[in-house]
Parts: sequence; structure tokens; C-alpha cells
Amino acid sequence: MAVLSKIRERSMFLIIIIGLALFAFVLDPSTLGDFFNSSKVNEVGEVNGESISRQEFSEELEVYKRQAGSRVSEMQASKTVWNNILRKKIYQNQLAEAGITVGEADVWNELINASSVKNSPQFQNEAGLFDEGIFKQFLADTKEQNTDMWAAWSNYMNQIRDNAERNTYNNLVAAGLGASLKEGEFQYFAENSKLKSQFVYVPYSSVPDSLVTVSKKEVEAYVRENENNFKVDESRDISYVKFAISPSAADENDIKEEVAGFIADFKNTTDDKEFLAENDSDTNLDENFKFENTVTKTIASEVFKGAKGDVFGPYKEQGYFKISKITSITKLPDSAKASHILIPFVGSQRTAPEVTRTEDEAKSLADSILSVVKRNRRKFAKLAKDFSSDKGSAQKGGFYDWFNYTRMTPGFRDFVFEGKKGDIGVVKTPFGFHVIKIDGQKNSQTAVKLATFGRQIVASETTENVVFQKAEQFALATSKDKKFFTIAKENKYITKPVVGLKVLDENVPGLGNQRQIISWTFGRDTKPGDFKRFDLEGSHVVAFVTAKTEKGLMSAEKATNTVKPILQNLKKAKLIADSFSGSTLQDIAKENKTSVRNGNGVTLKSPTLSGAGSEPKVVGAMFNAELNKIYKNIEGSKGVYAFVVTNKELPTALPNYESARKSISKARKNKTTVMYEAIKNASDVEDYRANLYIGN
Repeated sequence: MAVLSKIRERSMFLIIIIGLALFAFVLDPSTLGDFFNSSKVNEVGEVNGESISRQEFSEELEVYKRQAGSRVSEMQASKTVWNNILRKKIYQNQLAEAGITVGEADVWNELINASSVKNSPQFQNEAGLFDEGIFKQFLADTKEQNTDMWAAWSNYMNQIRDNAERNTYNNLVAAGLGASLKEGEFQYFAENSKLKSQFVYVPYSSVPDSLVTVSKKEVEAYVRENENNFKVDESRDISYVKFAISPSAADENDIKEEVAGFIADFKNTTDDKEFLAENDSDTNLDENFKFENTVTKTIASEVFKGAKGDVFGPYKEQGYFKISKITSITKLPDSAKASHILIPFVGSQRTAPEVTRTEDEAKSLADSILSVVKRNRRKFAKLAKDFSSDKGSAQKGGFYDWFNYTRMTPGFRDFVFEGKKGDIGVVKTPFGFHVIKIDGQKNSQTAVKLATFGRQIVASETTENVVFQKAEQFALATSKDKKFFTIAKENKYITKPVVGLKVLDENVPGLGNQRQIISWTFGRDTKPGDFKRFDLEGSHVVAFVTAKTEKGLMSAEKATNTVKPILQNLKKAKLIADSFSGSTLQDIAKENKTSVRNGNGVTLKSPTLSGAGSEPKVVGAMFNAELNKIYKNIEGSKGVYAFVVTNKELPTALPNYESARKSISKARKNKTTVMYEAIKNASDVEDYRANLYIGN
């Protein structure tokens, strides 16, 4: 009763709370989760405290995927959209801090000055000039009457705003990135001063690794001291065994016999296309002529001794068993040269936006040009320059020098190779109407057309079942004993390791795009030691999670391969330094059983030392050294050095250093990408996209 009493006392409070939550849900259903849950499940990230909502991200993702089509995968699209949103918000934040706003007037001015808008006949008045009023009315009508087109225009205007914000900030920063004449002078002398030196070089490799030890604690300390170089994202390591579904020898024999069984009927059929369709051929009818060097060597010599109607095979080629029949024999040149004038129309391939003629109009124009050139062939080159949309050849009078049979589109090719030198005609192709003149042919030889029936060599159902059983038995054995590697070794299965999978990756090395495996690997309930069988296209895979890395600093185990050589060289440098006790280079060389080397013409721009390779740190030390003074224990990237600079040859002084100053200034102004990366690294960015894609 006491509990019920308390509930009654607070009933009005609860009603108000629930009412507010439901009201929020009506306004925006996505906010209900936020109301009761502070885990930010409705966010995909944050930039400097500003939320990136799922709705915002999803809308931009859908727009991008519609534009890109099938050219990008889900993860590629996600990465691009995330980077676009990140860039936009970072620039907006920088502009806000600077007190600068890109307003509607700025966007409008950019829009109406875009060439696609300003030069469009659709928005021009009777005088042929751009009319802002016509354009405004067009946008108003589009907004009211065409939702899809308005969405495209809105997206375009948003892109203009984003570009304007980015360019405004970059230009502001670039305006302050100049250079002084003194900097120009310094760079000129630094890049063109030549050093002459003598040096002794003792490589780190001369000290055996056994003489220096590197502990785990030392690796950990180095990682902490250089944490910016060892920050890692969350990742997983896996190993997997792949059971490929490959056709067996028995499968191949069965398919070969099946194909052989079609020979008699194939030889007697009068409709090859219908025969291939009715018998479910895995290869299509090829209507092209073939020369002997383009026919598979397995049957080429027989084919070019054969007669029309002869059938050859079965033979194996590129994963198929095939039989081929000669359907036509002729003589064709193996190469030709020709000139053409291309007249495209609306709807033909690769047509420029300014082309407005219909197909009938294009045909009429091509026929008119044909009539002219038939009367006077000398006008062909001039007409090609005036009318052909193939600008590359138009500048050469429409001429294409010698090309082979397979280079041109079929209609063009057939006219040129099956006609005679001097023929002129009009041919329609997917690119428009071509007025073609055959300028030459050579190397006439036998060519054939082959109708080919084929069966792809694939695993039978029996073979597929055998492979599946192996994968399943391996998975079951692993589930009982948790001994993935032991069982794999016993069965002589090859285990493939994959290190450093990221949560938004989609490619598994050796398996290709397998997002499902990565999603499972990062599942909330998946941990090291877990495994799962995946049924992929053409194979079964048993994957095993070997390690889990949290976001933060790289572990000592994973950093060892990188850090150990660095620490070894530091310790070796100290051992080598102990042997640099001599007061002259000759003494030091004698102590270390090496010789004194000469460095001539060494510059900061090309910091290479003879016999040692690139050593910018050592050459930098030489550049600032006093003449004829010995310097010892200079640690380079490949060893320890002692040197004496015997001469510094300075370049001829210039009257002024404006050119060098401009070069420095231009290089600085062009580093907007580097500048953005620096701002991004300094920003507080949180990425929660994994919540959208990982498995549960």
C-alpha cells in the first residue's frame, strides 16, 4: 500500500513526463530515444561539441549514393559522406570563430555566375542575355511542381555554400601566408651551397643485435613518450581457413562429355543463335570476324584449314568447355585507315550538352555532307573541322591512321574493313551518324566467324556438399575443443592471418569485400577465441578472432616491430660512440677498421653521402659546422658519423631574391590540404558510425 500511495502522489509528475516525451515523438520520432537515453544512439558523431544526427547523415548518404550509383560500395559512400560533413562543420566552426558569415546573397551571386546557369538558353531573354528574373521564376516553379528537380537544385546550392565557406576561409589564411626577401635569400643559399667534407661512417648493422637488448618496459616507455605516433583506432585481428568450392576432375569430365554431346545437333542447326538459347549456352553468339592470331591456339590451326559448317572441340578455354562452328569465311584486311565526320544527336553516347538536334536532323545533315563530299572529296577535311564532334580527329581532317579490326565500334569497323578503298558512306553507331571515307587497307587475309557453344566449368552439387561438410566438420571440431590452429594443422588446412581490421572496413585480405565478416568480428558479443562459419560466393570460410585492440595507444606487443629497431640503434650508437676516441678522422677510422670517405658537392637539397646514402640529419649538421673542425658521434639514420667540413662553396649572390620569395609564398599558399588536416587534428571529433554498421 505504501508503494501505491507513493505512485499516486507522483502520478501527475509522471503524466507530465510521459506527455512531453510523446509530444516530442510526434514532432520527431527520432527524438524519443534521446529523451530517455543519453547514450547518443541518434548521433553518428560530434565535431567540437556539435552533433551530427543520424537523420542528417542518412539524408546526405542517400543523395550521394543516388549520384554515384553502383560505382561505390556502402562503406565507400559512408566514408565520403562522413568526410564531407566533417569538412563542412570544421570550416563553419572556423568561420564562426572568426566572425565571418557566408550569406544567402553570396550563394546567390555564385549561383547566377555559374557558367551552366549564366550561359543556358533556358534563362536568357529575347536579346540572348541572361535574365535573373527568368531564372528566379524557374526556381519558384520547380519548387512548386517538381520535387525531384528542386531537390537537385537545393543540393547544388548547398554545395555552392560549402565551397564558398571553404574557399573564404582558405583565402583568408592564405592571405597571411607570405614570405620575406630574407627567407628567399636563406633558401637560395641553403639549396645551392655545396659542401666538401671528409667523414667516417660506422653503420648500426656493424654491431650485432645480440649485444643490445630491448625490454618490454622500454618499448612501452617509448610509446608513451611518442604517443602521437602510436595512437590507434579500435581494431580486430582474425585468422581464417578458406574452403574453396572448386570443380573436381570428375566434374570437368562430366561437363566435357555434356558439351561433346551437342556436336551433331550444333553442326546441323541452321539457326545458331536459337540453338545457343534453347540449350542454355553460357557463351553468347559472336558476330565478329576473327583472324588466326585472335582464335585460341587450341583450335586455330584446324579452324583455318576447315570449311564452313565444320565444328571443333570440345576444347577448354578460360574456365569453359566449348565447341565452335565456322559460320562464314572471307578475306579481310588486318588494318585500315579512314576519315570520318561524326554528327551526334540527343540521346547518342558521349553527346555534348549543347547538342540539341534530333536523330532525323542528324541523319539529314550527315546525308547532306555525304552528297557534298561525293561531288568534291577535297572538301572532306574542311567539313570535318566544321561539323565533326570528334574534335581529336577533326583537327586532322577527320583522319585516323592505321588501326586494327577490333579498335572501332562495330558499325564503323564493318564499313571500313568490309568495303573497298575509296568507298564513302553514312553509318549509324551508338555515337551518332558517321560520314566515312576509306583511305587505305593492307594485309588482306582469311577471316572467319565462329559460333561457339560453351559450358562454364563449375563444381557439381556433390562437390559443393563435400566442401560444405569439410567446413562444417572443422567448425564443429573447433567448437568442442576451441583449438582452431591445432585442428587446422592436423587437417593440413592453411590458416590466413589478418591484422588490424577496422570497424568500418569492408575488405578482408584474401577474401575481398566481406562486410559481413567484419560486422560479426566487431559484434558486441564477439570476443577473442570466438569463431563462425560464413558461406561465401564460391567458398566457405571459418573465421577465428585472435585479438581485440581498443582505441588508444598501441600495445607494446604490436609496437615492438616498429620500436625495437629504433631503440636498438640508439643503444648501438652509444657503443659506437665509445670507439670514437681518436682526435683525427684517420685515428677514428683506424679504431673502427674502416676508411675516411670524401663527400663532394653535398647540398641540403640533395643530402646524400657517398657510400652511406641519404642522411639529411648529418648533412644538416655539416651545413652548420665550422670549417676544418672535427665533429664526432653524429647519429644518422643508418649509422654514427664523425666529419670535418673542409670547404663550403657559396653560390653567386643575386641582385634580389624575389623569385625565391615568391616560390616560398606560393608553396605555403598551396598547402590548404595540409592546413585542413591540421585543423581537423586539432578539432574534437567523435565518430559513432560504427553503431550503424556493426552486428549485435
